[in-house]
Amino acid sequence: MALGLDRNIEGALCYLLFWISGLIFLLLEKEDDFVRFHAMQSFITFLSLSIINIIISKIPIIGWIISALINIAIIILWIVGMFKAYNGEKYKFPIFGDLAEKYYREFLR
Repeated sequence: MALGLDRNIEGALCYLLFWISGLIFLLLEKEDDFVRFHAMQSFITFLSLSIINIIISKIPIIGWIISALINIAIIILWIVGMFKAYNGEKYKFPIFGDLAEKYYREFLR
């Protein structure tokens, strides 16, 4: 394990700082596929939603409403990701989970 913690704790920590902690664990963890999967899922999910949110929020009124909904989705995914990882589950988010599963083994190898 990258930090010498249990894999479920490291998996949960991948979500702690959204895409930033996902990137940190992707760079640190070289062995454990469980942690690498959650790190990649956190990175892809929260970076993508953050970029989309920034773009959408520039649109007056309807963009602000959609941006608020994206923020709610981000918080829900953050809680679910931390909870599932802490419980030892390799839970895949819709869309982003498939991308994470496809790429986590290949990152920096």
